Amino acid sequence: MKDRTVVRFLAEINQQSANALIGVVEKLIREGREDMLLLISSPGGSVFHGLSIYNFLKRAPINIETCNFGSIDSIACVVYCVGEKKYSLPNARFLMHSISFNVRAETRFEEKKIREIAGNLKTDRGNISEIIAENCKKTQKEIEEIMFEGTTYNAKEAKVFGLVDKIVEELFDEDEEIIGIG
Repeated sequence: MKDRTVVRFLAEINQQSANALIGVVEKLIREGREDMLLLISSPGGSVFHGLSIYNFLKRAPINIETCNFGSIDSIACVVYCVGEKKYSLPNARFLMHSISFNVRAETRFEEKKIREIAGNLKTDRGNISEIIAENCKKTQKEIEEIMFEGTTYNAKEAKVFGLVDKIVEELFDEDEEIIGIG
């Protein structure tokens, strides 16, 4: 596609990579670019930053397509879902699993804090499963069950599931501009 910018995102989802990706998209919008292909391969990472990326990109005034060129794990599935069209290479994979939180050694919790953490986990799980369900035309309950099981799909399975629109052999045209992140 002429005048489309290709952004290659090969990184964990965290504050630094989220800021880099959002910064690139802001620059493209300022330059008047209308179309972007987000090539993504990510082990996932921060739910906070993944949902922030999704919300920003989904509502940005630019047409975005996504393509899995390796592995889309965890919260990266949400970022992948931002694409109006979603592609995958034939030997790529997708991993959906439940969310968690990390605790430092010798951390002490009060009951109130435990309820707050449980509430945050439930809200994040709901947001993630709703986004994936909308993109796969599944119910939120179906996605939550898949997340609890920890499910990995290859590209063909992800296409049948509804996560992938098309399996492709080539990533981009040789004359397209590529911007790398990660």
